[in-house]
Amino acid sequence: MAAVSQTALLNRLRYKHLLMIRLLDERRNLHRVAEAMNMSQPAATRMLREIETTFDSTLFTREARGVVPTGLGEVLIGFARNALTRLDRCAGELQRYRDGDGGELVVGAIMGAAPDLVARAVIDMKRQRPLLRIRLMGETSDQLLDLLARSRIDMAIGRYAAALQHNEFDFEPLANERMIVVVRHDHALAGTSRLDLARLLEDWPWLVQPMATPARQAFEKELERRGLVSPRDTIECGSIFAALQLVRRGDGILVMSESVVRDYLDMGLIVRLPVQLDEVMAPFGILTRRGEALSTSARQFAELVRTIAADEHDHLAGNG
Repeated sequence: MAAVSQTALLNRLRYKHLLMIRLLDERRNLHRVAEAMNMSQPAATRMLREIETTFDSTLFTREARGVVPTGLGEVLIGFARNALTRLDRCAGELQRYRDGDGGELVVGAIMGAAPDLVARAVIDMKRQRPLLRIRLMGETSDQLLDLLARSRIDMAIGRYAAALQHNEFDFEPLANERMIVVVRHDHALAGTSRLDLARLLEDWPWLVQPMATPARQAFEKELERRGLVSPRDTIECGSIFAALQLVRRGDGILVMSESVVRDYLDMGLIVRLPVQLDEVMAPFGILTRRGEALSTSARQFAELVRTIAADEHDHLAGNG
């Protein structure tokens, strides 16, 4: 394949090219893509040939059931999806500015950061910019980074979920999560002053997060460090809300970030068990796409988050 410079690609790839690539991935049929783009099939065929000429390579192979992307085609599909998402969001934000509603900010946040840090930042942001539309998406770090990579969110408050993600995203640490062990308020173990973790692992059911999550990995490292075997009686739950409902209604023991369960503890719905977990998760922080400038609203939100995180750190240090 001949080398294609970035400038040449920008000059030769047009919006309709990107749209065709995305539609070919979604529909896998050139005739249906032509209909969606309101053009004849011969015209669609010529456009696809024009795109492939730009890359001097086959992007889709023609088979009896339709078209199938090649390896390079898959790469270009990802680029097209990302570029079109950004264009759509930009167009939407420009229209909102014209309508006088102040634009939009989309933030993703892990649940450990959402109850305190992010919630306070959102409230302060709305006080400063009442007309700004803020969308808050709460997910796990791996899900947030996928949304960030696809430009579905402006920034994430989370942590790296894989070893090589530092090549794709910038990270600014903010704070740590402390893991605690809880049960429902009227559990047989509630009020117990001393507990043996090994016996708890053997005798009781446990509510755990999926293995891909930092919280579960920290818990397993804690058990490994102590020479203990993982609990056999488990319910693996990826939804924090569902996990909180399960612990309130059953006999399961839940390991969770203290910031996530704080309101439930304050209301007396669950209680903390005297089990010390020393393993520390990697800090969470501000994640942004590497090499991409933040919008004005995103920069403002990031500064609010930094200030609140610093205040929280000073408060905890003072109490310590």
